[in-house]
Amino acid sequence: FVFVSGYAAAIAFSRIFRRAGFWLGTARIVKRVTELYACNLGLFFIIAALCETGNRLLGTGVDYIDLLNLSFFFQETGEALLALFSLRWVPNYFDILTMYMVVLAMLPLVMVIARWRKAAAAAACIMLYLAVYLFKLELPAEVSFDRPCFLNPFAWQFLFYSGFFLGAGWVKSPPIRTWLTIACAAFVVLSIPLSHWPTYSRVAWLDHLRTVIEPLVAKTDLGLLRWVHFLCLAYLSVAVFKGREHRLHGRWAAAIVLSGQQALPVFLVGIAMSFMGGMALDVWGRNIPKTIVVNAIGIVLLAAAATVVAWFKSQPWRLPAKS
Repeated sequence: FVFVSGYAAAIAFSRIFRRAGFWLGTARIVKRVTELYACNLGLFFIIAALCETGNRLLGTGVDYIDLLNLSFFFQETGEALLALFSLRWVPNYFDILTMYMVVLAMLPLVMVIARWRKAAAAAACIMLYLAVYLFKLELPAEVSFDRPCFLNPFAWQFLFYSGFFLGAGWVKSPPIRTWLTIACAAFVVLSIPLSHWPTYSRVAWLDHLRTVIEPLVAKTDLGLLRWVHFLCLAYLSVAVFKGREHRLHGRWAAAIVLSGQQALPVFLVGIAMSFMGGMALDVWGRNIPKTIVVNAIGIVLLAAAATVVAWFKSQPWRLPAKS
């Protein structure tokens, strides 16, 4: 999501900066960040309502309000509202949009630096990433105690702008080479035992190795090996479809493409539905068949949501102009 958002931002916004200038380009970014801010608030109240509904009606024994760290909102509503609107409080589930707003808000500065030297813009992103580890740079996510954002935007901007630089053509992706494909595949396969807790927790030396490399695989601060792992997966995806790109335009991929074109609405619907799907499994029980059914229903509904949003955006009620 973060990488593709950066890649899409390059396609959507970099040409605006080139064509309309810095100030109008910045205005477009402000508009987009404002949209994300409104979506973040709207999603919060929907999820809060779902939590209250689940506690009242389901009788599963799960406190959904506490599960998502929303007790502060229900107990100290006034203070929580101020903290929520000022982004000083980031409950569980809401780290992604907050992180996305921050990294997108950095774009005008990146564009200013890139006007001078694109390499300098890349260096600025790298330096900000290193500052996370050197100076513990982070954003707070709580008001009453110390807890940073689960997805540190100052670290995750590194992945976002990796996608942006590729999408803008400022960095060229490496050509498909057999040796590089094998190296990426080996890296991904060898990462599996160190990523799968039931595996490495049962093998003493693997558990020790995982502890040693923890800073390099940490999710909150986007450990460097996590970044490399993603780029290996991206490279392998390109290698698999090289010469077969037409398959991505087939009928079977249409729903996926449409969902990508309506990324923000689908993401918002997906967040709400994933929580509702968890509630459904709490009621029905958790086993493999029921999990498959819930996920299949979710996939169908996400595709349906993308179709409905695309239909509304097409404005079918507008009459064609008379010839």
